[in-house]
Amino acid sequence: MRVYYRLLALLFLFLLLVPGNSGIISGLQKYYCKRRSGRYALIGCLPNEEQIGRFALSGRKSCRKKK
Repeated sequence: MRVYYRLLALLFLFLLLVPGNSGIISGLQKYYCKRRSGRYALIGCLPNEEQIGRFALSGRKSCRKKK
């Protein structure tokens, strides 16, 4: 039974957000942006692009070319 508690604690630590390196969530955000035919912008979208999403944890934006 103790082994299960240790595995659960290890899994919890693995999924915790670490400032600057959120790993799993960052990967999901990039996948979501690419799935919608966009790019992951650090500061903002270019003039010929429209914003299709914003990620609260990192402040980054997902942009794609205007149609």
